[in-house]
Amino acid sequence: MTDVLTAEEMLAKLVSFNTISDRSNLPLIEFAHDYLAGHGIEAMLVPDPTGQKSSLFAQIGPAEAGGVMLSGHTDVVPVEGQDWLTDPFSLAKADGKLFGRGTCDMKGFLAIALSLVPEFKAAHLKRPVQFALTYDEEVGCFAAPPLIVEARQHYPIASAVIVGEPTMMRVVNGHKSICELHTFIRGFEVHSSLMHTGVSAVMTAARLINWIEARGHANRAAAPEISGDTEGAEYTPPWTTLHVGEITGGTAHNITAKDCKFSLDIRCIPSETNADWIAKYRAHCAEIEAEMQKINPDTGIRVHVEGDVPGCRPEVNGFAESLARQLTGDNAQHVVSYATEAGQFQDGGYSTIVCGPGSIEQAHQPNEYLSIDQLQAGVEFQRRLMTHLST
Repeated sequence: MTDVLTAEEMLAKLVSFNTISDRSNLPLIEFAHDYLAGHGIEAMLVPDPTGQKSSLFAQIGPAEAGGVMLSGHTDVVPVEGQDWLTDPFSLAKADGKLFGRGTCDMKGFLAIALSLVPEFKAAHLKRPVQFALTYDEEVGCFAAPPLIVEARQHYPIASAVIVGEPTMMRVVNGHKSICELHTFIRGFEVHSSLMHTGVSAVMTAARLINWIEARGHANRAAAPEISGDTEGAEYTPPWTTLHVGEITGGTAHNITAKDCKFSLDIRCIPSETNADWIAKYRAHCAEIEAEMQKINPDTGIRVHVEGDVPGCRPEVNGFAESLARQLTGDNAQHVVSYATEAGQFQDGGYSTIVCGPGSIEQAHQPNEYLSIDQLQAGVEFQRRLMTHLST
């Protein structure tokens, strides 16, 4: 029998694993696997193609359909360049808050679930609780789809999935979709005094980014026309956003740049789709590329879709939402603009809701924290779920 840990002790353990997305999450997954095994629970691993990362899936209770899945990602965002007052990978406690990378987003939810394993086991569940721990959510939500395939093949189908992203324990039944595009531009180098005979990849990128910015402004300008009854009006902001977060290119101030690349993320309100925006962007790139190739046919623009994640859609008579409202007492309408794996679980055939401890305002920030009050609220929520599954 392995040790019994409180939620706070479990959180300290999970935070101690540096699972920034460019690193392996296997040490954390191996800890969770061994911890579950110590309590007599067999877990299934779903590795990525490199074998350097893995998801984990486990079940407590009878092999019956109609259980509830608790899902969360193990990876966290970088800390480099942030002004941390404590070691981000060592849990610190002060002023009723627990500080550390991932405390809020979203190891707190996972710590609660794992700490309650002994209680779930002793509860004589009539329907099972399932645990899903994924990787690479922060860089494209790559792990959930293959995990869903394996879970449906090897385990009874849950009647609800609760994705424990930070919502302050409010029931979130909708969020925007997100797609991440990487644009690679190949120019033609000449001396800048003869720039009309060359093609600058950097200046071409600037033209594309100007188009992206203009589309964003147009979306914002149209937003006031959205009525309160129109899908998307409840989002903040209530329009599809386009954002360029990274750019690099060029070799010298007096050479037309041969190469440039930049990243773009698009977050769509429900009335618009990733596919439509990707098509619009590709069409504009094709127009610009045709102009480039009139100067030199070896130039070009390549667009790679790095991530394409569906939004979470409100469900008509959705069981997950009904259950979460019953467990929290929250009957208000909440949607968010950040993305989660919830839409992927919906696409996989699961009724899904987002509900977890902490505030998204703390996520990705220096000195990220989860309040002890929110940790305890999450514990009480999962204990009420335990009661539900036992009756």
